Amino acid sequence: MKRDNHYFAWGLTAVAVVCTILLFYDVVFRTSTVLEYVNKVLRILAPILYGCAIAYLLSPVVNWFERAIFRHGGHRAPAKWVRAGSLVLTWIVVAAFLYGLMSILVPELYKSVMLLIGNARGYYNTIYNWVLHILESNPEIATRAAELINEYYTEALTWLNSNLVPQLQAAVQAFTGGILGVFVFLKNLLLGVIVSIYLMASKEGFSAASCKLCYTFLPEDRAAWLIRGVKAADNIFSGFVRGKLLDSLIIGIICFFCSSFFEFPYAPLVSVVVGVTNIIPFFGPFLGAIPSAFLILLDTPIKSLYFILFVLVLQQFDGNILGPKILGNSTGISGFWVMVAILVGGGLWGVVGMFLGVPLFACIYTAVRSFSAYRLRKKGLPVDTASYSSHGPVWPEDRAELEKKE
Repeated sequence: MKRDNHYFAWGLTAVAVVCTILLFYDVVFRTSTVLEYVNKVLRILAPILYGCAIAYLLSPVVNWFERAIFRHGGHRAPAKWVRAGSLVLTWIVVAAFLYGLMSILVPELYKSVMLLIGNARGYYNTIYNWVLHILESNPEIATRAAELINEYYTEALTWLNSNLVPQLQAAVQAFTGGILGVFVFLKNLLLGVIVSIYLMASKEGFSAASCKLCYTFLPEDRAAWLIRGVKAADNIFSGFVRGKLLDSLIIGIICFFCSSFFEFPYAPLVSVVVGVTNIIPFFGPFLGAIPSAFLILLDTPIKSLYFILFVLVLQQFDGNILGPKILGNSTGISGFWVMVAILVGGGLWGVVGMFLGVPLFACIYTAVRSFSAYRLRKKGLPVDTASYSSHGPVWPEDRAELEKKE
């Protein structure tokens, strides 16, 4: 049996090495073969991935209904009826939320967008007059601008012909095929909803089956370590992703009502921008506030100043009261590492990376910290970081003596 396990381990190692070589070749020589297969697999698995995402986001709601309603006062219905009733109530809440969103926010958002399109010509004239006034008041800037235009005219013309025009053609093709893409997305989303219902209805069974597979193919200690790691990652992701989405939703709603009360221009559009960008930690408030303030500036300059002050107050409320109340210390990493995770994630995967980079980095940080603690204990060294403030490990009793001498 041990020999079989030995051969099985060598087989897995060989497969991993071959896959790594193929992936390295694909990345270095840019053949995109692996990427094409990955995209094909993702398209096939899209309904299942949508279902997993929906189930992951809605599971806390289902659990809340099970605890708060069906088991209140010691009364407990049969498990299958508890789960079925919780699922029904959860989807009723989701449907009510979507109906309120579609009936209240979407019409107002449509009006804001149409108003913005209608005022685009006036905003263009405003910006044109601003630039013209700056150039007339500063001849040096006008001369330098003319030199830059003459210098980069050929490069700009080449860029227009080689880059912009093909991108516009691709955009037109994507738009003409957009109707089919919408139907495919809706089909996958509907199937994803069905998949999510099955997942949430039998989530304990899926969890137990996954643990069983871990203990089947891995040694007992490694399987236990893997399961603990997955639970820790789930705590980080669930606390951050769900909490941040809820936090951003609340901030968007507050921004909408306050913007409407203060009669800021394009209140629905501005609120959507502020709420959506708020899901990005650290940089999100600035990414949403700057374009929103500029848009209001084109319409009413004084209200742009009021809007900036309002956003500052709103972000202080979010950062000091609402955010800590909802998120707590879900990531367990300092502000510096949050910034690093956002920059690296944004550089690799764009906006999605800026959002998911923080919990992903927190999982890596937790794994490294746990492995470091395990190795230090195995070597008989202290685990706490304060013991390594000097060149080598300082034992707790030695540090106490040093503190007494100081």
